[in-house]
Amino acid sequence: MKISICGKGGSGKSAMTALLARGVQDKGYRAVVVDSDESNSGLHRMLGFETPPVPLLELVGGKQEVKNVLPKTPVALPEQETNIIARNQIPLDDIPSQHIIKRDGISLISVGKILQALEGCACPMGVLSREFIKKLCLNRNEVAIVDMEAGVEHFGRGVESGIDSVLVVVDPSFESLQLAGRVATMASEIGIRSTWAVLNKVPSDEIASKLREELGKRNVDVIGAIPYDPEIFEADLEGLPLQSSRAAQEIGRIIDTLFSSVGK
Repeated sequence: MKISICGKGGSGKSAMTALLARGVQDKGYRAVVVDSDESNSGLHRMLGFETPPVPLLELVGGKQEVKNVLPKTPVALPEQETNIIARNQIPLDDIPSQHIIKRDGISLISVGKILQALEGCACPMGVLSREFIKKLCLNRNEVAIVDMEAGVEHFGRGVESGIDSVLVVVDPSFESLQLAGRVATMASEIGIRSTWAVLNKVPSDEIASKLREELGKRNVDVIGAIPYDPEIFEADLEGLPLQSSRAAQEIGRIIDTLFSSVGK
């Protein structure tokens, strides 16, 4: 099972990714986290790793090498295949150790990052993400959780074409509600039937009810709600692993619903 985590910037995508990884681990599965957000640099700390893995971009020769193998026309549609990785399937055990770090049933893989000014666009990372996610070969006890970049550009690149379920993280803001509606529409357009909203940083039951009502108007189903939790806020501020007893039960229900939706 491959799950995409998306949403607007600041909605809590990476925190949700980390909490879901721990929830998957608690249920006896192996969580495979794929960091496909080229700007966020803190996901490894949220998962309890001191340093991130070497990006996959370096495994395939770097950003310029990826550019060299891209078609001259923009690669946006899922049917426009690339062959950056010279194999049809990628089992986890075949990924070189410097590109995947593991601990306590959680693995982390990073696609690539924008590290300096004037580096250019993130298109090579997007194309590599799409190909890697599609070719990633999982065992029955493995669940991939992909932290996408903020916004919806990754849908335009077809990154979600290898995804089973989409979770859009929605915080209490109009922008977040609008984006959730766009995500649901785009996911449907590429054939993903399992698309859900997760409410995050919810300050009250009243606000949660209002968010559910507004998402219903946009034909977006809500799979769960995570309350605002100072414990998560403080851990994120200090760069510590995310752990939340308040969120754990709700995360467990979200995972159960996701598994049921794809016949697990």
